[in-house]
Amino acid sequence: MSKPWTTKDIPTQSGKRILITGANSGIGWNTALELARAGAEVTIPCRTQAKADDAVARIRAILPSAHLHTAVMDVSNMASVRAFAAQQLEDRRPIDTLINNAGVMGMPKRTLSVDGFEIQFATNVLGHFLLTGLLLPAILRASAPRVVTVASSAHAMGGPLQLDNLNSDKRYKPFGTYAQTKLENVLFARELQRRARTRLLSTTCHPGYARTSLQFSGPGFGMKVASVLFLPVSQSSAKGAEPTLFAATSLEASPAAYYGPDGIGGMRGNVKDTQMAKFAYDDVAGNALFERLEELTGIRYAL
Repeated sequence: MSKPWTTKDIPTQSGKRILITGANSGIGWNTALELARAGAEVTIPCRTQAKADDAVARIRAILPSAHLHTAVMDVSNMASVRAFAAQQLEDRRPIDTLINNAGVMGMPKRTLSVDGFEIQFATNVLGHFLLTGLLLPAILRASAPRVVTVASSAHAMGGPLQLDNLNSDKRYKPFGTYAQTKLENVLFARELQRRARTRLLSTTCHPGYARTSLQFSGPGFGMKVASVLFLPVSQSSAKGAEPTLFAATSLEASPAAYYGPDGIGGMRGNVKDTQMAKFAYDDVAGNALFERLEELTGIRYAL
């Protein structure tokens, strides 16, 4: 990029139908705000209707004419994901962009979802894999479809892939498990691109160290202390949303690319095309993960 990219560079999104998970707060909410500002029709599913309504109300306080929809979905719950996807497919219109953004981090104790999966794996990986697969027919009907997966620079601390421990039933470390799920995110995004070829654009991104509720609403005391110590080098959630927005809208976004801040350590700064950890480029691991996720979710991608 010849000059720093900002939200002012977002091309018009008028006529586009965009779904984003985890948009009730943090970078997800800022992403939804800017997409609505650019004219997109944005759907915001949340765990409760109250959370979705609140997110929409805060956007409409800034953009009264924003084209927004709410829905209820718990991405860690497969039945909830299937119900939401069925509701969206009833619309019959293409889905131009799906942004897999919702996430949880560093649960101090291994906690299981209603389906019996470790909650970080269920939320960050499994639910989004199922959602993407279910919505794929509508995504592929769009003229220039995109799937954006929000990862983290923490993926570099999660490798190589532990295919025999996806559910952390053999080993569980709060941050280690989170880092592993973020590695799984980037492996999924790259494998999706490989399988889809030119039928869609699959990209991934990370927000750097953005000030959001993620660092404080789930992790144990030690991680919360570390989060506070890193605040001086953090950036706002609005700035942290820029890599997602670039991946979701820029005409310069590339297949299987990884966008993040350009500052030291990728903690803050302007958007750039950056490098992932070497094991994130392991196509054999990506293929094996994809096949295993198909088994666990019971869905076969129509690719």
